[in-house]
Amino acid sequence: MIEHNKQVAEQLSKLLAESYTLYLKTHKYHWNVTGPMFHSLHLLFEQQYTDLALAVDTIAERIRALGWKAPGSYAEFSKLSTVKDAVGDPSASDMIRELTEDHRTVAEQANRVLKLAGEHEDEGSSTVASDRIEIHEKAAWMLSAHLD
Repeated sequence: MIEHNKQVAEQLSKLLAESYTLYLKTHKYHWNVTGPMFHSLHLLFEQQYTDLALAVDTIAERIRALGWKAPGSYAEFSKLSTVKDAVGDPSASDMIRELTEDHRTVAEQANRVLKLAGEHEDEGSSTVASDRIEIHEKAAWMLSAHLD
């Protein structure tokens, strides 16, 4: 039987919190984006929050498969996440900049999970993290392509 390390579950919990916070922010920006890039950003944000909605379930289920409880409240997420809630009414360009940086932050957390999971020969967690790195790096690229 594979011995699952609590540290991996803790890092996955941070990844879950950051992903959920990014999901909420992206959804808010989807609803509230305005300006000449409205249509393309509205659709892009929808694709990204839909992916994030599926990702948080995958990450939480991986934590549970490791034998630990997954965080699941705003209070828990706010303590664990370095991605911050959306505040105010930013311009479309500011939304893009924030989300680009947030996707990079989440990719970095997924990379921490990947490295730690590798140290513990936890292929399941490594796969989840590796998949998320690729998706968040692509999301950051797609977002930043909308800026001059």
